Amino acid sequence: MKSKQAVIFDMDGLIFDTERVFMEQLAVAMKEHGYVLTREIYTETLGLGGKKLVDFMQSKFGYDYPFEECSRKAQERMAMISETIGLSVKPQIRELLQELKAGNIKCGVASSTKTELVEKYLKQAELDGFFDVVIGGDKVKVSKPEPDIFIYACERLNVSPMKALVLEDSENGIRAARAAGIPVICIPDLKEPSREVEKLVTAIVRR
Repeated sequence: MKSKQAVIFDMDGLIFDTERVFMEQLAVAMKEHGYVLTREIYTETLGLGGKKLVDFMQSKFGYDYPFEECSRKAQERMAMISETIGLSVKPQIRELLQELKAGNIKCGVASSTKTELVEKYLKQAELDGFFDVVIGGDKVKVSKPEPDIFIYACERLNVSPMKALVLEDSENGIRAARAAGIPVICIPDLKEPSREVEKLVTAIVRR
């Protein structure tokens, strides 16, 4: 870590235990419209955003699948949870952020979730003060597994990719980090990395 100037965090499934919660809420919303969401399908969406996510869901459920409606309902329920009982922060995240701050290492968030929501969740959990840069999926044209969001994060943090480190739980996020030329540590959440993806990471840390 001494050779690194910045650490870039994914958010969902990495900082917060939100992937599990959102999967459940999306499954309920989809069931109301006659669709069945499986864990296997959901885990394939991890790290995706924007048009890539829409295209994937329509490839699985057809072009009549009401993506916007189901996503809106799930997000509304997520907002209720975050504003009432709060989102669960993943183990050791707060301690890690404190150590990085004490070591004067810059921290950023690069998430496929919209920037407004990322900032909201971080503020509610009182984690916002640890991050120098917060970038949501709406800030780039293409989402993970394309490298754009991590390249942009490095630019905003004013650090070269090889002087940064990415922490990711999703295979799409890992592919994006490597495509951006940034070393990446995998911290699995809902899905273990495939053997192909294992070859892309510097290390795998299980909580």
